[in-house]
Amino acid sequence: MLLSILLQATMATGVMKFGAALGASLAVIGAGLGIGKIGQSAMEGIARQPEAAGNISTNMIISAALIEGAALFAIAVCGFIL
Repeated sequence: MLLSILLQATMATGVMKFGAALGASLAVIGAGLGIGKIGQSAMEGIARQPEAAGNISTNMIISAALIEGAALFAIAVCGFIL
């Protein structure tokens, strides 16, 4: 009962839209930082062991795709809320 009242009050004030926009922006920022950290670590690893460049690049691309997929899912959920 109390939860439904709180949800109605939130929808009326627009806090819900602000929260969805904030969630989407945090998902994009987090994904950008994560992919940047993966790229940095991969370049450092390739610089230290050039013979392992193929394996490092493959793992980097897979990790970046997983992070991007999670971010896209978060943005889609926030978009549905809007």
